[in-house]
Amino acid sequence: MQQIELNERKTKILNAIIRNYLETGEPVGSRTISKYTDLNLSSATIRNEMADLEELGYIVQPHTSAGRIPSDKGYRFYVDHLMEDKNREVNEMKQFVIEHTEKMEQILQQVAKVLATNTNYATMVSSPSYHRNKVKFIQLSLVDEDQLLAVIVTQSNLVKNKIINLSETIDNETLLKLNFLLNSNLNGLALEEINLATIAKLKEQAGMHGDIVSEVLDTVAETMGADEDIRIYTSGTTNLFKYPELSDSAEKASELISTFEEKRQLASLVTENLLNEESTGIQVYIGNESPIQTMKDCSVVTATYELGEGVRGTIGIVGPKRMDYEKVMDNLKVLKNSLDGILSKTRD
Repeated sequence: MQQIELNERKTKILNAIIRNYLETGEPVGSRTISKYTDLNLSSATIRNEMADLEELGYIVQPHTSAGRIPSDKGYRFYVDHLMEDKNREVNEMKQFVIEHTEKMEQILQQVAKVLATNTNYATMVSSPSYHRNKVKFIQLSLVDEDQLLAVIVTQSNLVKNKIINLSETIDNETLLKLNFLLNSNLNGLALEEINLATIAKLKEQAGMHGDIVSEVLDTVAETMGADEDIRIYTSGTTNLFKYPELSDSAEKASELISTFEEKRQLASLVTENLLNEESTGIQVYIGNESPIQTMKDCSVVTATYELGEGVRGTIGIVGPKRMDYEKVMDNLKVLKNSLDGILSKTRD
């Protein structure tokens, strides 16, 4: 009912009164509102509107000849409208993410389809994901005498909190030393760069507090390993049946189809490809070189596309060992070079 009572002008004036009162704590007069809003109304018109708002119970006049302040009803109206605006913003943001995610999925599905059509082989494209995540900052702070809070922040702004139970109380000086020790040794390192030598050095320098270092390192490993599930888009699986050596038995054909349908083994190939820092070019796996057992009679050619800052994905083509490697590589090069630009546009 409240929204029906107030037109746009009254709503703007009420909002201006409330915002001004929240800022100053002083009753608000019509002259102040005439400068505060974009309505370009005279003080007399604003006084009339304020009189209506007072009669409706949205504002009150605490003293004669003083300005107005919001009533509980006025605050309620303001908060409800504020929540509506915020909810609208959140919903718009959600829709933006959904639309852009759907747009990216459509692009990747189309890339897989075009690649399968152009090559006559089976294809796969993984969505871009963050790899080679690095430690940005570690903060240890006391919760109480028996507990420590460890906060690990990565360069991709993943945050992990962990409560560490203490076997004995530590003082602020020790806490400061542990923070310095962890940050000076771990900042800027990726998970795979934190080797046994680094861990041994940290524990030795931490002395009797080596158990705290161990728990922090476990949390670092959990945080850095928290990559989202890799989404993989495939196309052209039935193209493999065009080659007798890949479909000469029902079992072999079934295994290949299952590999493409389940995608789990494809995901492991993608992960291995992305973790290899030297795999930004084109990789060729022939027969038994393939990390996927069901593809031992195939050749797998992959390329890694990169969107910068460690955000990478994989394009792959699977066919018989007698595939047209030159044609496959040419297609991969074209897509690898264009995919970055295409996907970047979906993020703008």
